[in-house]
Amino acid sequence: MSDLISVDEAHRRLGEHALLPQTETISVADAQGRVLAEAITARVSRPPAAVSAMDGYAVRLDDVREAGARLAVIGEAPAGAPFERPVGTGQAVRIFTGGEMPAGTNHIVIQEDTDRDGDTVICRDAYDHSEFVRPAGLDFAAGDTLLTPGTRLCAGELALAAAANHATLPVQRKLRVGILANGNELKPPGSDLAPGEIVNSNPAGLAALIRDWGGEPVDLGIAADTIDAIRSAIAGAPDIDIFLPVGGASVGDHDLMRPAFAAEGFEPVFEKVAVRPGKPTWFSRTASKRVLGLPGNPASALVCAHLFLQPLLTGAPLPLVKARLAAPLPANGPREQYMRAAISLTDGGVVMAHAAANQDSSLITPFIRSAGLIRRLPGAPGMETGQVVDCILIRAPRWTDQDGS
Repeated sequence: MSDLISVDEAHRRLGEHALLPQTETISVADAQGRVLAEAITARVSRPPAAVSAMDGYAVRLDDVREAGARLAVIGEAPAGAPFERPVGTGQAVRIFTGGEMPAGTNHIVIQEDTDRDGDTVICRDAYDHSEFVRPAGLDFAAGDTLLTPGTRLCAGELALAAAANHATLPVQRKLRVGILANGNELKPPGSDLAPGEIVNSNPAGLAALIRDWGGEPVDLGIAADTIDAIRSAIAGAPDIDIFLPVGGASVGDHDLMRPAFAAEGFEPVFEKVAVRPGKPTWFSRTASKRVLGLPGNPASALVCAHLFLQPLLTGAPLPLVKARLAAPLPANGPREQYMRAAISLTDGGVVMAHAAANQDSSLITPFIRSAGLIRRLPGAPGMETGQVVDCILIRAPRWTDQDGS
C-alpha cells in the first residue's frame, strides 16, 4: 500500500469499503431526512375517482353546448359524500372542489358562470369540451412506483408517501458515527481553562455535518494520551459503525490513534492523502466497522469531513459547481488543495468564488462566510480573476451576498 495516495484514490477506496446499509421500518412522521431503502408503490389512486376541480355544478356536456341551458338541480356532492344516483338529461348536481363526479356527468360549470332559480340552475355560457374535471389517477394510480431506493425523504416525498396510503416506510438505518478526541490539553466547551489547555471544538461541528449526511453522531469524549485510554474508549463503544478519531495521527510522539485502532484489529486501507489541508487523514477497517481518522486542526477536520466522511456516509458524489474567481490565485503546490470560499451571484447570473484571505488550517472563522471549497489540482498554475474553478458546495450559498463578505 502506497504511503501517500491521491484524493481520487482515497474516494475509490472509501467506496470499495463502504458499509452496506441495513433497513429498518419507521413511521412517516419520523422519516424526515431519512434515506429510503426500498421502492414505494402507490396503494391507492389519487384521486381515487374523477373529482371536481372547482365549486359549481356537475352536468352532462351535451346539455350545455348552448348558452342559457336550464337544468334541474337534483342534489349535491361535497368532498367525501358522493351523490349516489346517476344524473340524467337536463339534470345537474351541486358539487364542491374535490367532490366525486356523479355517474353520468362529465363537465363542471363553475359557480361564477351560473344563476340559480330555486331548484333550477341557469348556465350562462356554451361549452364544447369538458372542463374542471380531475380524472381518476391524475396524480398517480394504484401500483405506480412513486419513490426509488436511495431517495432522501423531505417534505414532498413524505407527503407523496402518505397520500399513497403508507403509514410506515422502509429506510436505511442511520450509521452511528463515534467522534473521539485525543489529547491531555483538550477540555469540553464551557470549561475553565488552565494554561496550555484548549477547547475541544471539533465534535460540535462534526456532529452537525454527520446529521446533515444522514448519520447519528455519538460523542465518545476525550481520551487521554495513552494507547490504553484510546483502546478503552474504542472497546466501550460496541454499537459504533464508523469511528471518527480527531487528531493523534501525525508524526509526534503523542500521536497514538492509529496504533490504538490497529491494536483493536483495524486493518489499514490508506494512511495519508496528498491533500491540503488534511494530509494525515487515514482509513482502516474490520469486517463490520470502519475508522476514518481526521486531522486535529479544526479547519482541516471540517474540510476533510466534507471530502471523505460525506461520501462514506451518503455514497453520493461530492456536490460540485463551476464558479469564476473573484480574485487571482497563486500557483498550487504538489498536493491537491481545497480553499474555503464564499460563493456569490452577480447581477448577470454569474457564480463567483471568493477565496478566504487566510487559509490557515487552525482557523474556524472563514467557514462562517464560506459556502464552498475551491478545488486546486496538484501543480496547478496561478489563475487570474474570472477564470473558472470547480467548487465543492459545503452549504447553500448566500446568493444575496454579492461581494462574498
